[in-house]
Amino acid sequence: MKCSSLFTKVIKLMGVAVLFGAMGLHAAKEGDQYMVLPDPIPNAQNTVIEVFSYDCPFCFKYSKIVPTIVKDLPKGVKFKPFHLKTKGKYGVQASELFAVLTIMDQKKGVDVNSDASLFHKVEYAYFDEYHVKKNRWGNGADPKAFLKTGLDAVGLSEAEFEKEKSNPEVQALLKEWDRSYDIAKIQGVPAFVVNGKYLIYTKSIKSVQDLEQIINDLLKK
Repeated sequence: MKCSSLFTKVIKLMGVAVLFGAMGLHAAKEGDQYMVLPDPIPNAQNTVIEVFSYDCPFCFKYSKIVPTIVKDLPKGVKFKPFHLKTKGKYGVQASELFAVLTIMDQKKGVDVNSDASLFHKVEYAYFDEYHVKKNRWGNGADPKAFLKTGLDAVGLSEAEFEKEKSNPEVQALLKEWDRSYDIAKIQGVPAFVVNGKYLIYTKSIKSVQDLEQIINDLLKK
């Protein structure tokens, strides 16, 4: 009986060791799965930021899994999209419209990631037009046509957009999004930043579960 009892204890200890060993293997590794940004984004604790562009094909592909990522985030953690104005013929116009809609969503108490958000509706309208229907709106020669696509998707007039664009909150948000360029030039977009300082290497992402694991690991740092 004593030998059996000792054997049982050894087996249990081995099981615990294997469990903790497996947990260690899954922990996000700096240099392999993420890097620490040299210039962190301020006031971004408990956030997951996605830097994206309407004209990025990989952002379009990731948009299909982002809702799952958002849904599975720990309580109290916010997912914040930052649009990159330096990519695409209409990057500036897209950023201005997305910023206007983000503030409008906030004022209505609508989460920017919900199906009801104006931001979300326009994001998908542009993704569909650009990546599925191959609309190029004159290759940079017709910004009004580009804006009309987004405005029509949420029933907003050009006059309303122009009025809201000068809102100090919108301008402050656009300034915050200017940080997108420094992040995007490291490895392109989409770029996922956790807590404002941990940039995930997208090349290390193998699945939705893998991305969620890395995010959760970094949120605990």
